[in-house]
Amino acid sequence: MGTTWTVVSPIVFTYQVTESQDLLDPANNTLLLGHITDAQQLEDIKKSNKPIKRFVVVDQEVHRIYGAKLTEYMEANNVQFKILALPTTEENKSMEMALKILEEVNSFSLDRRTEPIIAIGGGVCLDIVGLAASLYRRRTPYIRVPTTLLSYVDASVGAKTGVNFANCKNKLGAYIPPVAAFLDLTFIQTVPRRHISNGLAEMLKMALMKHRGLFELLEKHGRVLLDTKLQGASHVTRIAITTMLEELAPNLWEDDLNRLVDFGHLISPALEMKVLPSLLHGEAVNIDMSYMVYVSKESGLVTEEEKQRIISCMVGLELPVWHEDFTMELIQRSLQDRLKHSGGLVRMPLPVGLGQAEIFNNTSCEILHRAYEKWCDELSITSGNSCDP
Repeated sequence: MGTTWTVVSPIVFTYQVTESQDLLDPANNTLLLGHITDAQQLEDIKKSNKPIKRFVVVDQEVHRIYGAKLTEYMEANNVQFKILALPTTEENKSMEMALKILEEVNSFSLDRRTEPIIAIGGGVCLDIVGLAASLYRRRTPYIRVPTTLLSYVDASVGAKTGVNFANCKNKLGAYIPPVAAFLDLTFIQTVPRRHISNGLAEMLKMALMKHRGLFELLEKHGRVLLDTKLQGASHVTRIAITTMLEELAPNLWEDDLNRLVDFGHLISPALEMKVLPSLLHGEAVNIDMSYMVYVSKESGLVTEEEKQRIISCMVGLELPVWHEDFTMELIQRSLQDRLKHSGGLVRMPLPVGLGQAEIFNNTSCEILHRAYEKWCDELSITSGNSCDP
């Protein structure tokens, strides 16, 4: 028998998730230096005559609104910079776009330890740039600046990066956290109302899984949150982010596949890819959650009153609760795929009341069909369609 070497190398990532108002105010240096936690290093940079160098990837729609302000910010702080504006949509979330970013990064010539790439945009932009950074010289630091509500409470705070591949959502990717995520609610002021609803879906996910108080806030104040685009409501986003990080931080590399944050993500990836671009991510997730609430009810985990409260809350948040392409065949195919990639278990997170959840592996086909029929009977009426189980 040959010689065997056992290598044990613990990986520890430390990164900051920081709220900061007016990130693009030239007097605010968070965007350039907020990721540095070592006081001496920070002091050395401030004393040095060496110009700060930054490569920025920004969603082209965000660039249309904030491009001039971003350029002014960089120039005011004497930064040597390159801004790359790209159409970072779900349809373009590909390895080709990641490679395009890498070609530009390579031409710009970054220091792979001290000059982080900055990603400014929605979740798609943050995911693609994160993957590109993880590939360049095996790991170049990057910073996430979310500009949509969905990315603010979800994509920006975790470690996942990725692109779509083989018509599957995020099939290529890596777990490489940013060195920092900088959250500025003022960006959300220019987000269309539908995209506010889209982000509220991920907040509702965490509320249903872990935080009854957050659910009641969304239930009671959903319309106000939509109308105000969450300006002045940072306490609501803080609860959502705190509950998200409580789930993500101990399991950043998903070594444990039992994940409450997967609620609404069992069937929705297939639905989202099937109907691109008609559904936004949070909308597809909400349709999945809506069906799963019916599964919970048929499993005896929530009451009829709780089910109705959840569905009413979704409607109040202006989220879709049913879709004609969310078929029984799609459900079965998605769950079979889940079995293959989750260690032979379905691992289905389900609410067991408001703000509490458990993971189930034994939900019967009978319950899934019965829930589907009732879901269609009760919710497809609003769409003027019937449902074929």
